Amino acid sequence: MPETARAATLLLEVEDWPGHRPGQHVDIRLTAEDGYQAERSYSIASAPDDRALALTVERIDDGELSPWLTEVASPGDSFEIRGPVGGYFVWDAADSAPVLLVGGGSGVVPLMSMARHRARRETGTRMRLLYSARSEEDLLYRDELDEMAAANDGFEVVYTLTRSSHDGWSGLQRRVDAQMLSDVSFPERQSSPVFVCGPTPFVEAVSKNLVLLGHLPRRVKTERFGPSGGVHDI
Repeated sequence: MPETARAATLLLEVEDWPGHRPGQHVDIRLTAEDGYQAERSYSIASAPDDRALALTVERIDDGELSPWLTEVASPGDSFEIRGPVGGYFVWDAADSAPVLLVGGGSGVVPLMSMARHRARRETGTRMRLLYSARSEEDLLYRDELDEMAAANDGFEVVYTLTRSSHDGWSGLQRRVDAQMLSDVSFPERQSSPVFVCGPTPFVEAVSKNLVLLGHLPRRVKTERFGPSGGVHDI
């Protein structure tokens, strides 16, 4: 299912799937006819209560797995999957403290699992997502996020674009900075959990600013991808 021009969501049926927690990921391995194997990790986009396991994959032109997953894979295809993986970057719906989510690009994927989990459980927990993307066309889950926010049940989304926007764009238009983070932070900075996911430089800058703004380091949880860290082929 296409999400943007470069990203698609795969709905998987996984035999004996043990269930997952919002924020976890899976490892996928493909084996070529000559025996060559490639393995990458992808965040889970679906809520634990959803019937199918959803992975949203952004195509990397020279990637080993993402071109096949986004352009070639079709219903009935099978591949190896291991998971769920990860126990640190997860949100527990039993935590009633307001939650701040900060996503850069496809780093929004595990955060979407958290937002969907909140919606399915109807917890009423305040949750705010700050979502940074290059352009409107690169925003994942735009309609669903807007629908969640329109419910007026404590979920909010703030968009910011770093490269281009169309006439009539009502969101922010700059890179995430300290002032923006201050504006979206809840007053309960000492107790509010924060989840940050995106490219390594993005995550490092955001997490540093959050701590400077008064968020407790132990409550700022990060997941990153790129040359110097992370598990995502995005």
